[in-house]
Amino acid sequence: MPAENTDRPQTMAAVVTRRGGSVDAPGSLVDAQVPAPAAPVGHDLLVEVRAVSVNPVDVKVRAAGGRERILGWDAAGIVRRVGEEVSLFRPGDEVFYAGSLDRPGSNARLQLVDERIVARKPAALGFAEAAALPLTAITAWEALFDKLGLGADTTGTLLVLGAPGGVGSILIQLAKALTSLQVIATASRAESREWVEQMGADVVLDHRDPDLADRILEAAPGGADYAFSAHSAGRVPLFTRVMRPFGQIVAIDDEHDLPLFDLKDKAISWHWEFMFARPRHGWDLIAQHDLLERVAELADSGRIRSTRTRTLSPLEAATLREAHRLVESGRTVGKIVVEGWALPE
Repeated sequence: MPAENTDRPQTMAAVVTRRGGSVDAPGSLVDAQVPAPAAPVGHDLLVEVRAVSVNPVDVKVRAAGGRERILGWDAAGIVRRVGEEVSLFRPGDEVFYAGSLDRPGSNARLQLVDERIVARKPAALGFAEAAALPLTAITAWEALFDKLGLGADTTGTLLVLGAPGGVGSILIQLAKALTSLQVIATASRAESREWVEQMGADVVLDHRDPDLADRILEAAPGGADYAFSAHSAGRVPLFTRVMRPFGQIVAIDDEHDLPLFDLKDKAISWHWEFMFARPRHGWDLIAQHDLLERVAELADSGRIRSTRTRTLSPLEAATLREAHRLVESGRTVGKIVVEGWALPE
């Protein structure tokens, strides 16, 4: 498919990070004019970014510092040009995606992204609503269906720890839409409990309850069949008690020193999910396109909803700093989205 015949701009507006540490430190997030991407080749799309959302990975990479770079791993926008091997999209298509850790991010007017990790934006959602979904939906989908191996006829109980966050919010919806599982979710504040109930959880428990294990076993007397963990530190003793023998757990956090041997007595399996593994290693990229297409279909049919809870504007450094602060607080539910460029072309 030939590329669109338009002149390519030489520079573009972007927000870059130039130093680590606090989000309020000079250079943490800076408005800039940077070289525009080269014309797309191969399977690449050149996308005009309309909205982004901020994830914990944005915060972690920014705080760690290192080289100057453009952050952003969630986007919704419009395809402007395509590489010569592109077969899935054409200029003018509205798309959404989560990108790759190893390429410049979505906090820029224009971004190059491989078509095989991109899908058509749900027609029922605006750019801001769609931008809330890709990274967390990929993570949740891979966790449930690639790691835990769940399907439409899967029954039993799924325990979701860290349910009010972005991944937990969409994971509950996917589990209820595509499996026959009972979902037990944990949340603490009234706001987060209400949100998790709206996502479809059958039982919502307070993760601060000193008798949480007892409450879980009351809801799942034989023990939970499956568990999702967004925050695993100190949770292995809980898992050893509340999981049934041969149960399965999938985790997405970065804890290095968990006492996982304690799970052996019940032959409990532990899985790691990392949605960037496919793009980083070039492994089965089309699977992310396919699953995002399914997510778009579910959104368009009303079986799942966007997890956007707040939209900030315009898309510039000051607004992104506020979004990073909110994510760093650990008290957000759902997803924070930023849309609408204020910077000049």
